[in-house]
Amino acid sequence: MNGKAGGFNQATLAKIPQTLQEIVDKGAVSGFVTLVWRKGEVVQLNAVGHRDVDAKKPMQRDTIFRIASMSKPVTSAAALMLVEEGRIALDDPISKHLPEFAGIKVMKDPDGPLADTEPAIREPTVEDLLIHRSGLAYSFSATGELARGYDDLLGPAFVRKIGGDDWVQAIASFPLAYQPGERMHYSQSTDVLGFLVARVEGKPLGEVLKARIFDPLGMNDTAFHVPASKVDRLAKLYTKPADGSPLREVPLPLAHEPPMFEGGGEGLFSTADDYLRFARMLLNGGELDGVRLLRPETVAKMASNHLTPAQRDMDFLGLPFWVSMGFGLGLSVIMDTEAHQAMGAGGEGSFGWPGAFGTWWQADPVNDVILMYLIQDFVELTAETVVGAEQQDVPSRTALFLMQKLAYEALN
Repeated sequence: MNGKAGGFNQATLAKIPQTLQEIVDKGAVSGFVTLVWRKGEVVQLNAVGHRDVDAKKPMQRDTIFRIASMSKPVTSAAALMLVEEGRIALDDPISKHLPEFAGIKVMKDPDGPLADTEPAIREPTVEDLLIHRSGLAYSFSATGELARGYDDLLGPAFVRKIGGDDWVQAIASFPLAYQPGERMHYSQSTDVLGFLVARVEGKPLGEVLKARIFDPLGMNDTAFHVPASKVDRLAKLYTKPADGSPLREVPLPLAHEPPMFEGGGEGLFSTADDYLRFARMLLNGGELDGVRLLRPETVAKMASNHLTPAQRDMDFLGLPFWVSMGFGLGLSVIMDTEAHQAMGAGGEGSFGWPGAFGTWWQADPVNDVILMYLIQDFVELTAETVVGAEQQDVPSRTALFLMQKLAYEALN
């Protein structure tokens, strides 16, 4: 157990499944699938706990998860493929492709009335969508009339009321919360980006992603729906009640065919091995196993900070997320490894993006390492609970922090 397979101390690495099992045994979460990959091989794969607690169905390597905002890098990559082909440009106003957004207004006060607006200083661009500087918001990252309006007309995240062109028209009917380019404000920007990609391609986003990314990379279990033949492999979503009672299942709509709303920002289902192939493609500069999806310089832009110092000084969903990190074109990136120790672990330039149900991944170009952490843990979407691993008393987030620390302790 003390060997150094893949450059990792195996005794230290073995503490990861032990730690995860302890959390499952306490009844805090249902289960995990995690993996550690380095230099072309999976060094460790853990399937701990259950994908269905009542039926006692165990987590497995091929368990399917709702990956939530881990969808965003995938949609961003598809958009950048169109940029490389010259079909869209980063500085294109989004109204060039989605004319519903022409003449959009901006709220004078993001907490104020929807009717109190002013003209936008400029139109939001494709690049603004990628960096979340469009001025859009989520209902959980907005307040007052804007938050209520989003929920009433669009439906809350993961329970959309409308889709396609109707959704685009509906969200474009709201004013922006902030002036385009002013700040990084987490939002439905990537959903808008997904519909923009679909509009340019003339087909649903799910078909675009399948043809451009999933099929070429062999990601056979990744889609916006779960076919009936695969439902038994799906991990159920649970929440831990505050009163300490047993885990409670949180039912969400589940489509067996392509759904009405294909949310490029949060709608994908995937597996550890599928998403590993996407992460490896990015870590390898846009190419995997002879299949090139993006140019190395495009991936470098994705994984480089595009936020200004002033924007990094702003909190992210109530937390000082950018103390150690920056944000690029659909990806976060570690900029200060020492400061990042309070949040996790990773070499300088490590990139990734998490999901609201506790899913997380990170690719580290310095150490040639990819970590994957998949779980289905429902936490109410608020500014205080969406992001922040060790800073909150949420077992699944604490487990993520410990997994990162143990992996890098085993490596170093």
